[in-house]
Amino acid sequence: MMEIVIWGFVLSLIACLIVGVVIGYFVSRKLFQTALKKNPPINRNMVKAMYRSMGQTPSEARVNQTMRAIEEAQRNPSTRHK
Repeated sequence: MMEIVIWGFVLSLIACLIVGVVIGYFVSRKLFQTALKKNPPINRNMVKAMYRSMGQTPSEARVNQTMRAIEEAQRNPSTRHK
């Protein structure tokens, strides 16, 4: 009789752990996506500021080229340099 109680406790503990991991995954994923929407990793103003800090005048064509390169690198992680 005691053996059944121990096995029930162990199985319920494992079930609770699995449910907690699954819920934690989805909650942290949602929080991460929300944070990325509020604070995007890089935008056009940041690229312009980067060029100004290097002492270069940021032309619109150069900013567009840099933004395309960044977006392409984000879409294709296999093309990133190591």
